[in-house]
Order: sequence, then structure tokens, then C-alpha cells
Amino acid sequence: MASLSSQQPSKTAMRTAGGSNTSRGNQNSGGQTVKFARRTSSGRYVSLSREDIDMSGEILGDYMNYSVHLPPTPDNQPMDSEVLSHPQMTGDKGTACSVPTCDGTVMKDERGANVIPCDCRFTICRDCYMDAQRENGLCPGCKEPYRVRDYEDDAPDFSSRELQLSAPNSLKRDANNMSMMKRNQMGEFENNPWLFETKGTYGVGNAFWPQDDTHEHEEDERFKGDMTESMDRPWKPLSRKLPISASIISPYRLLILVRLVVLCFFLQWRIKNPNQDAVWLWLMSVVCEIWFAFSWILDQIPKLCPINRSTDLQVLHDKFDTPSPSNPTGCSDLPAVDLFVSTADPEKEPPLVTANTILSILAVDYPVEKLACYISDDGGALLTFEAMAEAAGFADLWVPFCRKHDIEPRNPESYFSLKVDPTRNKCRPDFVKDRRKIKREYDEFKVRINGIPDSIRRRSDAFNAREEMKMLKLMRESGPDLLEPLKVQKATWMADATHWPGTWAVPTSEHSKGDHAGILQVMLKPPRNEPLMGGVDDNMIDFTDVDIRLPMFVYVSREKRPGYDHNKKAGAMNALVRTSAVLSNGPFILNLDCDHYIYNCKAIREGMCFMMDRGGEDICYIQFPQRFEGIDPSDRYANHNTVFFDGNMRALDGVQGPVYVGTGCMFRRFALYGFDPPQVDKIGNKTDSETETQALKSTELDPELELNLLPKRFGNSTRLAESIPIAEYQGRPLADHLGIKYGRPPGALRVPREPLDAAIVAEAVSVISCWYEDKTEWGDRVGWIYGSVTEDVVTGYRMHNRGWRSIYCITKRDAFRGSAPINLTDRLHQVLRWATGSVEIFFSRNNALLGSKRLKFLQRMAYLNVGIYPFTSVFLIVYCFLPALSLFSGQFIVQTLNVTFLVYLLIITICLVTLAILEVKWSGVGLEEWWRNEQFWLISGTSSHLAAVVQGLLKVIAGIEISFTLTSKSGGEDIDDIYADLYLVKWTSLMIPPIVIAMLNIVGIAVAFSRTIYSSNPEWSKFVGGAFFSFWVLAHLYPFAKGLMGRRGKTPTIVFVWSGLIAITLSLLWIAISPPKEGTTQNTGGGFQFP
Repeated sequence: MASLSSQQPSKTAMRTAGGSNTSRGNQNSGGQTVKFARRTSSGRYVSLSREDIDMSGEILGDYMNYSVHLPPTPDNQPMDSEVLSHPQMTGDKGTACSVPTCDGTVMKDERGANVIPCDCRFTICRDCYMDAQRENGLCPGCKEPYRVRDYEDDAPDFSSRELQLSAPNSLKRDANNMSMMKRNQMGEFENNPWLFETKGTYGVGNAFWPQDDTHEHEEDERFKGDMTESMDRPWKPLSRKLPISASIISPYRLLILVRLVVLCFFLQWRIKNPNQDAVWLWLMSVVCEIWFAFSWILDQIPKLCPINRSTDLQVLHDKFDTPSPSNPTGCSDLPAVDLFVSTADPEKEPPLVTANTILSILAVDYPVEKLACYISDDGGALLTFEAMAEAAGFADLWVPFCRKHDIEPRNPESYFSLKVDPTRNKCRPDFVKDRRKIKREYDEFKVRINGIPDSIRRRSDAFNAREEMKMLKLMRESGPDLLEPLKVQKATWMADATHWPGTWAVPTSEHSKGDHAGILQVMLKPPRNEPLMGGVDDNMIDFTDVDIRLPMFVYVSREKRPGYDHNKKAGAMNALVRTSAVLSNGPFILNLDCDHYIYNCKAIREGMCFMMDRGGEDICYIQFPQRFEGIDPSDRYANHNTVFFDGNMRALDGVQGPVYVGTGCMFRRFALYGFDPPQVDKIGNKTDSETETQALKSTELDPELELNLLPKRFGNSTRLAESIPIAEYQGRPLADHLGIKYGRPPGALRVPREPLDAAIVAEAVSVISCWYEDKTEWGDRVGWIYGSVTEDVVTGYRMHNRGWRSIYCITKRDAFRGSAPINLTDRLHQVLRWATGSVEIFFSRNNALLGSKRLKFLQRMAYLNVGIYPFTSVFLIVYCFLPALSLFSGQFIVQTLNVTFLVYLLIITICLVTLAILEVKWSGVGLEEWWRNEQFWLISGTSSHLAAVVQGLLKVIAGIEISFTLTSKSGGEDIDDIYADLYLVKWTSLMIPPIVIAMLNIVGIAVAFSRTIYSSNPEWSKFVGGAFFSFWVLAHLYPFAKGLMGRRGKTPTIVFVWSGLIAITLSLLWIAISPPKEGTTQNTGGGFQFP
């Protein structure tokens, strides 16, 4: 790390012509480099090397000493120097001054853009420019006088006032460069996360509204011009509602009504006609049927208003990205988007998977300067950190390649695994050559990622051995007892020979998963607004006329300390919300899991069509459906969950909006801050200029929120508080129509964002500290809500409860794709976690029964069903035992199978089947997918849901938490089979109830059949009734049975042991309760007697 020393340099330090070249050569050498700098009268520093000083005869006394002490490690070279050549990689050198005797960087305006004062495009630094003006006023390049040009009206007056320049620059330092976001002079990645204080200023540029009066007036004129141009064009909507065909939805609603009426009459008949021979059996069945009817109503009624939606990306492009007289370069007017990726454990979430997700984000089709990607590493692992550094380096090639050849999908692993012809629809002649090179580079990238763990281990062992030698040497010199064992911490070391501030491989105090410092690393700095075109590289790819800029990329690992409740994923997401508000403050946030990548590069634009459309100001989030890869073709355990994502969620879109499901969701930042949706009627009473060109004050955002109460709600970060009205303003729809009373004028978001400086990054580090949320409303009203393992549902519920609405965006090409567990045990544990969260919601203040009046009735029923559905398992498991009990006892749930019962049963069944067919029609779900969903509903209802109810009740009543863990593994020998996990049998206690149900029903059918055959007076009606319902249960449990049998149909021994013990125990219990009577089993078949 390059550290700034305050010591005075030697008086022999001198400067000569050609020092720039010598300095560059030294920086590329492998040894230690010492840098000096001459401070000019204007306060800028010109870098000099030691060779420059030794060769010169001039004595200068005003120098600053830069020492580099980064010894390279032979076992770790994270990225090649060629990969680090991208100008956005933190630590790249800026455009150098073209004066032969100067190695400074060119002048920059307050926005960070290069200022070139002459038509010959001769680049020059500020000091040389001022010297040329004082001497003869001639340009050193073309030898012509500097002329006053039109653009200089917008540029600073260099001769009359001080320039707002950046910190001192060396050859390898850019204006936005800091020690925590740079690469060292040897081309290695700089891992140290700490800051140094910059001595310069980055100007007063504000992404929301300029401070300069003249500039403000010019912006007003530009906004007026944009507004006039927008009004001249015919207004078109960005999205449309597509109602379901009346020929489908009308019969669907009618059948719901018919089935509801039939159910009421059926239950009334069941209550009035008990089975006097088996009242206990009748009573249990009636109670279960009443609950099933109630549960069906909660699930079915919210499906009355399903809708479809469509977007128009061409209209979005015309409104926001099309060049115009006031915007000749076509600078985008779209709002910024911050993308969040969360990971916690590199052992369970492979870094290569996370890196591919990051690459798909960096390559998304959206204005580069409007994007910022943040990854939250809640485990604080150096493995994840260095993998992200590798991903940032590989993005230098991958992202321009995707833009050049319009690649889909933009996840390298998924793209190179496609089974289709890669040349289809590709017309550029160099595509095959470029693809071959990128494939080779990606293979090397994967090898580097896979080698990081071993590299970290060997590097740490080497440095730890060095520390032990030092300790041993000190002990020998001090003379203590050498027989005492050495106590040297087994630290984890970074490439710059410093301790990793996060979690160590051997956890110690202040270096474990629950106890480590906060880490923030800007791996890719914010890009400029102007496109940066690539060129020809002999060793790589020709990126001529391809924009090679990369979005901003930040690594974040929040601080963790013992004694603090860090609230798992919800706490990590809130830390990212605060960090991004300080660094980029995008008005919209898209969150993804580390295994969910962007499959459709235009997905963000699809979501923006809803946010920026007329009436979009009250949309809190856009939820995209979850799609999965690697699922077995038969989808044995309903992993695709299409009935929920294409049925229930589409139906809720017609009410108040879909629920938030944890990933693939684009939030409005202002809604996450806990504010109510804007009341357009009240705000519309202002004048147009007040409404459309200014952000609201804190009292206008929330009447109960005074200025002095901001720290109590959001914490003590001033920059975070100031970013709130800016995010609200920038997230408004475009006011390009007279009917839009609440919006922003066209062109308001073309102002470049404020560049980063040390103070901004330091504040970003402070907001991820573990104490920041103390005595604030984070997790209670602001951000992701705490207190439930399903924080996603609760967060969405809070927004709907405040009156916001959400949108369900189904794109023609899947927006995102991820992975899901295909193993039975893993699937059951996944469902267990969801169901446990639902039980917690039911017993909390987030119960929909306690919702406000702003929550619509059908939306309230949907959220009520979310909290109640796990309790259906209690009645379901009883109802699944009823057929077996009926067969064992020889009784049935009704006295006799009369015509009335059969007619009711037939009508209810026909209604159910017809409703399923119509639902398949309007939702697009296949009949097989619907049947798989029904099967897994019974499997999970008799296992995971029941365990969740027990776990939730014990936690609420007694404060006891139960953990259902895996106990054994079997099978899964074929590692080449991508579906090998499907056949892997891992025993868990969740499997006991379904096994018992299946075995009892099988035994019950055998017992009842034998008894009926050998009976002197066989009652076939009761046997048929009980056997029918037993087959119904067994048909639903068929996928569960296949999962237990593994690949070759081998059932684990533990299944037979449990089944045998349970069957014997229940048989003996039944004999004890109902002993056989004399003569009741006499038959004509030879005296066979069955107990």
C-alpha cells in the first residue's frame, strides 16, 4: 500500500526532463519503488522517481515521500497485469499530460471529465496550461493561440479562479483513486480496505440539483426544451394490462361460486347426518372437512381477478434514450439502479456461482453510468473477496464481448453450457474467433477461482511461519524459557502481507463469522457519463466501437460483534441499503440471491416500464417470477412451483400486487424507507414548477417526521438523510404528459453523478458498523423487517399495509434463473423454513387480521392464508389416517354410501377438476405441473408443515427452538449425472409421518380386503369407500416413495425398521382397544379367524 509520509526528503532530490519515462519503468519493476513528488505553487503534486532526482542537478526542497511496501507472494497472483488495464479498475492511471517534461494528469472539471482547451486535442495539465498562458498564450501542441470556444462557457475559468481538482496524482492514480480502491504499482490487486485522507476537493457537483446559479438557469432552459420536445411527440404508455379472456374467467368465477354453494350444502348435510356406529370417525372427518373448506376459500377467493401485463421497450427507449436537439449525444434519462447480491458462506455457496452472478449483472443492458452492483459477504471470507476481485478483472473482457455480439444469457457458465448452435443469429465475421478466445479466458478464470482456497492457505502458512520465526528470534534474544510453546495466531493473510480484517480460516477473537471488522472495497469505480470506446489488442479481442465501461462494483462485509443481533439476511440487506445510499443512491434497488443470475439482459428495462409509466409513483416493488435450472425433467417434488408463480402471483397482481418472495425483486428505495405512497391529490395543489422540479421536504414526505427526528428513524448519517428526498425525486415517473401531475421533467437525470472521495467512502464504512442501528427504526419500519425467518413476506406486507401496490412482471424471456434443491430431504427442509416463518407471522403483529384499512380485502385474505396454511397440516394428517382407521375398524365416515353423499361427492369433484382446467388455461400451467403441485402439497403438509407448527408453537409458548437436522446419507454414486442429488437418500425425522401414513394405508387395505372376503356378511360398500380414500392418499405419496427408493429402487433399511415397528405397535394397540368377539369372524371358507 502506498502510504503518505510527512518527512522532508533529501536536499539532493532533483528533477530532470525524461523523469516521467524513468518513473514508469520503475513502477513496472518487481522491486520496491520509492516515489517523490514536487509540490507546485497551486498545491498540485507532480510525481518523480528516485532516478529522476539522482540525475538532476537542481535542488528542490518541497517534496512528499511515497513508499511502497507490498512484497509480492509467489503463490498468489490474483490477476495478470494485462487484465488490470481497464481504465475503470480502481488504481488505473488517468490521461497523462502531453508536455514532455511533465507526468501530471489532464485538467478535469467538477464532474470529473477531461478538459482539453485546444482544438488540436492536445492534453495538458493545469500547471502547464497556466504556464503556457503566462508565457505566450500558445498551445504547446499546435503552437497556435488558445481560442475561446463555445464549450468554454460551461467550463471553469482557469485563469481567474481556482480549479476544483482532485487529490495529488501519481502515474498510477486517478482522480477518484483511494488506497481502498486501487491496485498497486506492480499490477497486483490492492486488498487493504483502509482509507487515506485526500488533500484536494472534488467540487460541489450534486446529482440532484446544481448549486451554481448560471448552471441552474441553463439546466432550466434545457428542461423546458426537453419538455417541449416530449409534448410534441404523441404520448404512448410504457405498459398495458391484458385482461383474461371472458370465455375463461367468467366460467372460472361461476364455478368458484357453484363449488362454494355446494360445499355449504354438503357440510350442512354431513353435520345433520352423523354416523351413529362410529361417531368418533364421523366427528374427526367433519372437523377436517370444515377446515379444508375454509382453507380453500382463503386460497381461491384472491384468484378472482387475474390479469396479464405487457411492456413496450421501444417506447421506453424513445422516451429516455433517444437523441434530441437538447440531448444530441443521447445521454440516458433513466433513473439509476443499485443491484444487491447476498452471500454468507463460501462453503455452501460456491464463489464461482457468485462470480457468474456478478458477471451477469455487470453485463446487463442498461446505461452503465446508472448501474451500481453491491455484494454483501456476511461471512467476511477472504475467499469470496478474492473471487470478486477475479470477477472484476474478467469483466474487462466478458462485458464488452457480450455487448459486441449481443450475448444471451450473460452468465458465462450458462452461456457456454448451452446445447444450441452458438452461431445462430450471429452475423459478425469475428464472432467464432472471439468466442474461442473468451472461452479459453473463462476456463482459466475458473481455474484461478478454484485455486484461490489453496493459494490463501499456502500464503497464510508462509507468513505464519515467518511470524513464528520472528517470535522465536525475539524469545532467544530476550532469554526466557525456550521450553514454553510459541503462541502465534494462525492468521489469514492478504496478498499485501497484512492480516485479513474479516473471518480467518482458524477463527479467533475479532476474526470469526460473528466477530470481525466492517470491510468496504470499491473494486470498480463509477464510470463516466461519456462512452469509452475500446480498440484493437493483438492478444485479445477487437473492441473497436464497443463501449468498454463497467458499472460500479462494491464489496461489503458489515461489522459483526458479540452481543449484537445481526438479524441474518435482513440485517445484511439493510446494511447494503445504507451503503448504497451514501455511495450511489439509486432510486431503485434490485436484489438477487447469489445463485440467481440475470437471464434476460433487458429485465431491468422491463421493470422500469412499470415504474416510469403514468401512475407508477405508488408502486413499491416489481416482483419477477422465479425460474430454476437443473430441475429433473419430471419435476418430482414441484421445484418449479409454477402453480404459485404463474397462478397465485398472477392473480394477486389484479388486486394489490404479488407478495415479495425474497429475490428477483426491484424496489423503490423510497418505499423501503418506510414512507407512505405519495398523495398526488394533496401534492398536486402546488404549482407545476414546485411539483415537477423540486424534491419534497421531510414534513411533506411524512407529516409526522420532523427534521430533528431523522436520526431517530434512519441513524446519524447526514449524507443518508440528505439522500432520501433525492431518491424520491429521481424515482418519479416522467412528466411528459399533461395528465401526469406528479413527476419529474425530462432531462433531469442526465446530470453526472457526484464522484467518490475519501469522506464519502468513510461515511459508507460507518453505516455498516454493528452499532449504527441502535435506537433507530431499521428493521422495524425502515428497510427489511426483522423478527421472522421469512423476512421477505413481512417486508412486502408492511408496504402493502401502508397503501403501496406492487406489480408482477412476467417477461417473454425469463428475467432471472437460479438453482433449487432437487433432493427430497433438502426440499423438505426448504419448505420447513418457509412454513416456520409463516407460523411466526401468524403469531406476530404482522398478522393480516391486524392490518390497516389501506390493505384491500382480497389482499388481506391472501396474506391471512400465508400465515394460516401451515396449520392445515394438523387436519390433513388426521384426514390421511382416516382411511386406514376406517379400513381397520370396518366403519366409514358416513352411515351408508347413499345417493345423496355420492352426488355431493361427484359434484365437488367435477367442480374441482373443471376449476383446475380453467386455471391451467389462464395461468399457462401444465396439467402435469398442477398434479405435481397437488402431490407435494400433501407430502409437505404431512411432514414439513406439521413440524413447522410444532416448532412455532413451542417457540411462541415456551420459547423453545427445535432444529431438524440431517442424520445420515445414502446413495448418489454417479457424480457425472447432473440429477445425482435426486437419488440421494438423506434420512431426516421429517420423513416419519408420511412413512407411517403410507404403511398404515397399505396394511389397512390388506386387512380390510381379507376381512371382507372371508366375512359371512361382507360389507363391500364400506371397503370400497375406505379403499378409495386410501388410494387417494397413496397416489399423492407416490413421489415420496420414489424418493425413498433411490436410483435402483433400493429402500433404506431404516424405512423397513421404522415401518415394522410402527405397524406392530398400532396393530397391538388396536387389538387392545377393540378385542375380537367370539363368532364374529366365522366364515364359510374353512374357519379362518382374523382379529
